[in-house]
Amino acid sequence: QVQLVESGGGLVQAGGSLRLSCAASGRTFTSYTMGWFRQAPGKERELVAAISRGGSNSYYKESVKGRFIIARDNAKNTVFLQMNSLKPEDTAVYYCAARMVVYALSNSLYDYWGQGTQVTVSS
Repeated sequence: QVQLVESGGGLVQAGGSLRLSCAASGRTFTSYTMGWFRQAPGKERELVAAISRGGSNSYYKESVKGRFIIARDNAKNTVFLQMNSLKPEDTAVYYCAARMVVYALSNSLYDYWGQGTQVTVSS
């Protein structure tokens, strides 16, 4: 089992940047595919980005391609989401997630979740 703790959310103006971090507990971080989800008020939770266990492959939701970058540091048990050129529609609670089963990176099935961090983008 793995425990996930997100940090780095906050309030930013449109066009600005934020970097989210997710620290994972345990000694088997490299066994997990990692993903970032978001949920805006009144909307369903959606997969924003995912990264393979070794970090060599990634997936992005179409609307964040070219603006967001997912990366992981397996030595530090941490996954990051660098968010650039932020838009008001990026406002949401962002969640870090992990899974051991190897599905396609676009698959939204995850087993472990963090508590979420709020990202608010003002216009």
